Amino acid sequence: MLNDYGDLLTIQELCEILNIGKNTAYLLLGHKEIKAFRIGRTWKIPKVSLEEYIRNQSSHLL
Repeated sequence: MLNDYGDLLTIQELCEILNIGKNTAYLLLGHKEIKAFRIGRTWKIPKVSLEEYIRNQSSHLL
């Protein structure tokens, strides 16, 4: 699924992948639950950070 995306994700792509709204995406980034950085006003989310977040969330289910 993530193979369809580049190495850096946008907010919109993050929302599509996690099936969440922009407010939730900004909360995740603001609370540093997903490691990301900003260039000006634009958030860039490394794909590896999202994969790490998904792994961590999945481990809580076990």
